[in-house]
Amino acid sequence: MSSKILASFAALLLLVGLSACATAPTDPAERAEFERNNDPLEPMNRSIFEFNQVLDRILLKPAAQAYRYVVPDFARDIVGNVIYNSGEPVRMTNALLQGRATDAGKIFNRFLVNSTIGLGGMIDMGSESDLKPVAADFGQTLHVWGAPEGPYLVLPLLGPSNPRDTVGFAVDSVAQPWGYIADGYGGRATAVRYTIASAGAYALDKRTKYLDALDALEKGSLDFYAQLRSVSRQHRNAELGIMPSNDESEYGDAPAPVKKKHKKHKAKAAVPAAAAPAAPAKH
Repeated sequence: MSSKILASFAALLLLVGLSACATAPTDPAERAEFERNNDPLEPMNRSIFEFNQVLDRILLKPAAQAYRYVVPDFARDIVGNVIYNSGEPVRMTNALLQGRATDAGKIFNRFLVNSTIGLGGMIDMGSESDLKPVAADFGQTLHVWGAPEGPYLVLPLLGPSNPRDTVGFAVDSVAQPWGYIADGYGGRATAVRYTIASAGAYALDKRTKYLDALDALEKGSLDFYAQLRSVSRQHRNAELGIMPSNDESEYGDAPAPVKKKHKKHKAKAAVPAAAAPAAPAKH
């Protein structure tokens, strides 16, 4: 997907969103719930959500079910490992942009091990060597730099997001080096074929991983849209290190927020370790 297409898509979403904003309720309790949901674009979001649900029912879910039925577990693991390994250079760059030098080193070592001993990422040798996956994307980078989240947003095909993460996804997509490498070796046609194949494999792998979880969530929800909104926002906040009762980020070795100094006591208090970023959901 080119940067021009992404920019046009973002502009279209903005125009539609401005004409589809929900009116904030006047009742104090309802107003508090409205602000907590952070979903002023709910009419537009629900329409896009319904479109995504129809597409999922007729295409994505059946394809994922067939993929899981036909392809054995070990082969699906290989596909997932290769997809994840291909994203490591972008994760490493984002970790550096966030000031997480230690995490960037872990990502580099993991990529090196998996790309060599792991046969191009087919085998996750990094996890076997205690080099666990580290989450880092440009949406997180913007968060660390102080960019606001913006309102909840449902994207066509892509699902739950927000303006900050939408920009982050676009930047990460453009920053992936493999399409440029394919272009350099095989020309533009090869690059296009690679982009289509990688996007399709990513979507199929991700949908397959969440088959059971999404089915259970839908069956147990009176309002699947609202439930998915809540779960997706909680998951993203966990990736950002935002605790439910504390709106601060705890990022590996990123610069810690400035905190109010307290008087020193003779007994030293134990300092809890910073929470590591949540492992990606096979993103």
